[in-house]
Amino acid sequence: MPSWDAQQYLQFEAERTRPCRELTARIQLESPKRIIDLGCGPGNSTAVLAQRWPTADIIGLDSSPDMIDKAKRQTPNRRWLSGDIPEWARSDSGQFDLVFSNAAMQWVDDHATVFPLLLDHVAPGGALAVQVPGNQAAPAHVAMRELAATLPWRSLFPADGVRNWAVQDLSFYYDTLSPRASRLDLWITEYHQVMPSAEAIVDWYKGSGLRPYLDSLGSEEHRESFLAEYLELIREAYPERADGKVLFPFLRLFIVAYRCR
Repeated sequence: MPSWDAQQYLQFEAERTRPCRELTARIQLESPKRIIDLGCGPGNSTAVLAQRWPTADIIGLDSSPDMIDKAKRQTPNRRWLSGDIPEWARSDSGQFDLVFSNAAMQWVDDHATVFPLLLDHVAPGGALAVQVPGNQAAPAHVAMRELAATLPWRSLFPADGVRNWAVQDLSFYYDTLSPRASRLDLWITEYHQVMPSAEAIVDWYKGSGLRPYLDSLGSEEHRESFLAEYLELIREAYPERADGKVLFPFLRLFIVAYRCR
């Protein structure tokens, strides 16, 4: 897993939390008693869940010590667990009325195995709700992969490549979950985020998709040089509009699977 910086991630808290709010609003559960937020980050998604279901017992789980530390400082009276999602999925952790994950499952391997295990942790009548980015083919991601593969850079990265996140298409999740679910709600939203500059897009990815690349580079000098070259590619791919701002399209996939009562 890449390292995480809560402060960097929360630089775009409103934009990162909006899909979480929209996923939460679509979940058709009246009053879940037990909820777990997998990949809770600094607790922004957990706070959204608590706003909708204030009486629920909500647990946040994340593999990043920095994220968990931030969440604990923000909301010390909530239960926060350090842990890995696949490990939790395979554990005997009981069942929850809602198993929730916002923008974390893309870092988890073997969705064909892990997603059904997560659904097994859902109590009868409950739901598994997941949101993941779906923009692997976006210019920003293509640019970081292609830059890392160029002659000046490829020797500085692992020989087997940088570990990137990955998701499947919605038909995969339907086929994977439908045998165990009473019904599924699946949709895609493309957000056209208005960014103040190309630099802001680089800052966005410094808190997410660029983390594995920056972690792999051995010196701050190399990281700064890589970011400078990446910024030039971003300027080309996302041109300024007439008012100087930049449109940043971002595709996200949403999955809600309900268990039979």
